[in-house]
Amino acid sequence: MKKQWYESLFENYGLKYDNENFTKGTVGECDFIEKEINFDKSLKILDVGCGTGRHTIELSNRGYTVTGIDLSETQLTRARQKAESYNLKIDFHQRDARHLSFNNEFDVAIMLCEGGFPLMETDEMNYEILNCVTKSLKENGKFIFTTLNALFPLYHSVENFCVSKTKEGNATYRSNTFDLMTFRDHNVTEFEDDLGNKKTLECNERYYVPSEINWLLKTLGYKTILIYGAKLGAFSRNDKLTTEDFEMLVIAEK
Repeated sequence: MKKQWYESLFENYGLKYDNENFTKGTVGECDFIEKEINFDKSLKILDVGCGTGRHTIELSNRGYTVTGIDLSETQLTRARQKAESYNLKIDFHQRDARHLSFNNEFDVAIMLCEGGFPLMETDEMNYEILNCVTKSLKENGKFIFTTLNALFPLYHSVENFCVSKTKEGNATYRSNTFDLMTFRDHNVTEFEDDLGNKKTLECNERYYVPSEINWLLKTLGYKTILIYGAKLGAFSRNDKLTTEDFEMLVIAEK
């Protein structure tokens, strides 16, 4: 079976991934997560789409119990290497977030920087990620995640935004086309993997308006749903979501 673009993208891409601009906000984002969970180190945290373990490792280093899951085994290999360098013992598992077996096991789930959701090829698959994460949470559990803000491309060029945030050696994105019927941005992504192989992938990601996220989470039984603008490395409840925000920050409680 042909691999999906997101499977090919993250294959042999651990070292280069950690140099991408969007990975540089880890410390500030974990500061926010700590405040949101009241610095309670007894809580069990699930990091969905953990990639190279940025948030998993940072939170574990601060004394929290975190389980990291990701679809990419090569990303997880990099995560395990990094954890070992910090002398941290962390449970990293290769899992498809659409098919999780956890049930009422975690107090908190985080899913940051498009950790699986909203990369899937159908809306139903994206929804199943939300559903599986919800089932993984205990009663009164908290779900903190970021996702792409569909209000942004209605007013701005996604391609120009990506160019402005990209530095030499990062992946590049071109030929962006935002489909108003599906709210998907189609683009051509070009990058060089850790082995020196140059890759060109046709990708597409689903952008969501806040009312959609609100409705999806309500159907899953969340009692409190709050949505804010997501600033890299500086998440805050003071940032009202606007058309200038590329991502939105979602905080939901069961």
